[in-house]
Amino acid sequence: MEPRAERLPLEGLIDILLVEDDAPTRERLSDALAAASDFAVTSVANLTDALAKLDEGMPRILLTDLQLPDGHGIELIRRVRRDSPGTDIMVISILGDEESVIAAITAGATGYLLKDAFQTDVAATVRELALGHSPISASIARYIVRRTQASLQPGPEVERRPTLNTARLTAREIDILWGIAKGFSYADIAEHLGLSRQTVPGHIKSIYRKLEVNTRGEAVFEAVQQGLIRL
Repeated sequence: MEPRAERLPLEGLIDILLVEDDAPTRERLSDALAAASDFAVTSVANLTDALAKLDEGMPRILLTDLQLPDGHGIELIRRVRRDSPGTDIMVISILGDEESVIAAITAGATGYLLKDAFQTDVAATVRELALGHSPISASIARYIVRRTQASLQPGPEVERRPTLNTARLTAREIDILWGIAKGFSYADIAEHLGLSRQTVPGHIKSIYRKLEVNTRGEAVFEAVQQGLIRL
C-alpha cells in the first residue's frame, strides 16, 4: 500500500485498515466489509499492529476505535493524515464526549460514528466515506452544529453551552437518564427508583422521543450537552 496524495476514484479494490480491539465487534465489521467484492480488509486489534501496517503503506480507508489497549486512536489518525492526505478516516467508538469528538476531528477524522448507532449496512457507510461524505452519528452532528453556532456568537456567547432542559424532560425521566448513564439495567433502574420494571421502557421511549435520539449512548450524550446530567 502506497501513500495517498489525494482522494482516488472508486475503481478496483478499496483497501481498508480496521483497528478495533473488541474481537466480536472487529469480526462483525470485518465480515460485513469482506462480504463486499470491492473491499480488501486488513484488521488489527491494537495500536502497535496498526502502526506496523501503516509502515507497509497507507490504506484508502482507515476505520479506527479510539480506546486501544496499548494507546489511543488519535495517534493513528494524526499519522495517517500527516502522511496520506488522500486516506479517508472514520472513528467508530463508544466515546461521544466533547473532548474525544473534537480531538478526532481536529486530528483529521472525517467520519465519526458511535458504536451503538452504527448502521447495519456497514459497506454502504464506508462507500459514502470514500465518496467524500462524512458519516456522523446524529448526536455528534448536533453537537458540532451547536458548537459551530456558538463560535459565531460574539463575546461571552462563545463560551456559552446549553444548560436548559429544552427537551422538557420530567424529573423522573432525568432520574432514569442518570441510571442509563451509569449503565444500569432496566431492573436496576426500577429498583433504585422504586418503579415497576414494566414502566421503565415507556419512560425511556419518551426520553428518546424528546431528545430525538435512538440509543442509550446518544441519550446520555444529548443529556450531558443540555446540562441535564453531569458525568
